Amino acid sequence: MVDEERWKARFRAARVSLPGWALDAPHRSTYRSNVTGTWEIYAWDRTTGTRRQVTDRPNGTWMGGVDPTGESIWWFADTDGDEFGIWRRTPFGAADIAGADGSGSDPAVPGLEPSYPSGLALGSSGLALVGRTTESGNTVHLCRPGAAPETLYEHAEDAHVAALSRDETLVAIGHSEHGDSRHMALRVVRPDGTAVADLWDGPGKGVYGAGFSPVAGDPRLLVGHERRGRDELLIWDPVAGTEQEIVLDLPGEIGADWYADGSALLVSHSHEARDELYRYDLSGSGAGSLTRIDTPRGVIGGATARPDGTVEFSWSSAAEPPVVRSTSGAVVLTPPGPTAPPSVPVEDAWVDGPGGRVHALVSRPVEGEGPFPTVFDVHGGPTAQDQDSFVPAAAAWIDHGFAVVRVNYRGSTGYGSQWRDAIEGRVGLTELEDIKAVRDWAVSSGLADPSRLVLTGGSWGGFLTLLGIGTQSDDWAVAVAAVPVADYFAAYEDEMEGLQAFDRSLFGGSPEEVPERYRESSPLTYIENVKAPVLILAGENDPRCPIRQIDNYLGKLTELGRPHEVYRYDAGHGSLVVEERIKQMEAEMTFARKHLGLT
Repeated sequence: MVDEERWKARFRAARVSLPGWALDAPHRSTYRSNVTGTWEIYAWDRTTGTRRQVTDRPNGTWMGGVDPTGESIWWFADTDGDEFGIWRRTPFGAADIAGADGSGSDPAVPGLEPSYPSGLALGSSGLALVGRTTESGNTVHLCRPGAAPETLYEHAEDAHVAALSRDETLVAIGHSEHGDSRHMALRVVRPDGTAVADLWDGPGKGVYGAGFSPVAGDPRLLVGHERRGRDELLIWDPVAGTEQEIVLDLPGEIGADWYADGSALLVSHSHEARDELYRYDLSGSGAGSLTRIDTPRGVIGGATARPDGTVEFSWSSAAEPPVVRSTSGAVVLTPPGPTAPPSVPVEDAWVDGPGGRVHALVSRPVEGEGPFPTVFDVHGGPTAQDQDSFVPAAAAWIDHGFAVVRVNYRGSTGYGSQWRDAIEGRVGLTELEDIKAVRDWAVSSGLADPSRLVLTGGSWGGFLTLLGIGTQSDDWAVAVAAVPVADYFAAYEDEMEGLQAFDRSLFGGSPEEVPERYRESSPLTYIENVKAPVLILAGENDPRCPIRQIDNYLGKLTELGRPHEVYRYDAGHGSLVVEERIKQMEAEMTFARKHLGLT
């Protein structure tokens, strides 16, 4: 397969997500797939082997799942990727596919107006907890079949539905009433609104609900915390007022979910951009024991423990495409068509930076010796990380002779709370110090050609790209910024309310309260310094990095006569349409190669 066919085949190869399953009918599952060329929701009856497409909308559907009874599939219907809409419901066994016009589905909760989604929890009785975010603030609604929705919780600050107990007597709500949505608190209430208990570890230390015990009558809530400076676990009984911290002798960060009978936890361990799975027993003679589950070296995209105790997990590495496997050794779900062509493995690089050692993932072309034209592909978030997982975009650059470097700068998850929170108050500039340290190492080590360095990224990575070419203008030859923050003042005015709360936590206030911090972190501030040609990709319906603030930046580039291009598409913060992603990738590589003299 020639290079041109190979990189596109990685995008076009059909993929499936880890199937979720109904608690009362575990043979009924839902998953996402791009088998039609657009990511949509699918239903799978494991007893009969029947699979069917549930949704079919021009710009795809990302959020969906089956209720505990297995009778209904809930999915979120926005408009062309704007993330603003309502939950709709389709019978699991329906013959019709739900379309964008509302056919084949019904509003899941009549009477609830459109909003940004902020959590969903479903009970076996038909009870639903729906979290909503609007310009008025955040609400949680108690929704019973045939009854008008009731407002269970409301507050101006960010909040979400965290969990519903199996017997539907307890509701957990994550909130930031203390004003910091980056470090949230938990409140448990009864369905009638009666307060049960609160859990908060104080400023700079968040707690996060990860699900009540799956056993009816068991009030224990699995909670993620960061009391010792990294993600760890505890089990909280809000009724009894007790806590059980689970201290594991593992480096890195820990997450977990319940086994189906509540007797153990399925523990996910993330360390240095790779994942492992463990079983942690909570009861019986093995209580307190930790047993490793055999998985290949790479990244676990999700994992679930089935009622029979087997574990299903989605796995990939930088070299090998995703697959959904079981601890029984079987491939759980295989999409039709050819698998994605493999890519190259990553190498780990550790570079001394101003805030400590910076971890970077390096991929080299198969042919040729360095120095290579090199792409610094900056991840979004910022509360995310680059990992040893399969990334078709990175593989496409490699196929075209580029080395690819991905930096887990300060602000990234996976390296402890202090590393993640180090960007607060000096947003963007801190991350770029780490990226520059790795950039200088890549040049001095002979990996990267200093005259052919591309800075690129999407979302927060796009923001860092534009900020980087303004503050480090001599370091980068070409820039490609997808759905970026470009003018932080205008972005704050137009972005979705949850992100406004996030920004206030990150900057220490709103633009009106701390204008100098926003000015120092806004790419528009430094636009006169820009030397590199820049391509900006923008979604017309993007609620996270809205189009107006991008247009402000583009207008100033035009006024200054700086070389630039723009690629606009009719969707939101990214696209769920495979061919659209290929067009965008082609535009990015064509632009970079042209301005580096490689065409």
